[in-house]
Amino acid sequence: VQLQASGGGLVQAGASLRLSCQVSGRTFRNNAVGWFRQAPGKEREFVAGITMSGGSTRYADSVKGRFTISRDRDNAKNTVYLQMNSLNTEDTAVYYCACTGGSIGVPIITTYYDYWGQGTLVTVSS
Repeated sequence: VQLQASGGGLVQAGASLRLSCQVSGRTFRNNAVGWFRQAPGKEREFVAGITMSGGSTRYADSVKGRFTISRDRDNAKNTVYLQMNSLNTEDTAVYYCACTGGSIGVPIITTYYDYWGQGTLVTVSS
């Protein structure tokens, strides 16, 4: 399984961005794709996740109501999106997408994710 994240950039506070994670390789309905972020000097933290079936989603409290994770309905594309609205400076980080090898639901701990994409930088200016 390979993942390719894209969509980061520099925006002002209050703006929106949409990140994309292209997932290639063999995946199953019980795989989960998660978005994590890591700010300078901080540990990598869970942001949002979705099962490949699209049936379950999960969000960190800090992004609930502002971020939305979704999966492209076109199965051939196998893309997971993270729509980020009302961005603030605390959202500045490198964002990574990752995929589990198989799981129940959407884990929030990094060790449950076996495959990682490269990061994409999101910078929110005040």
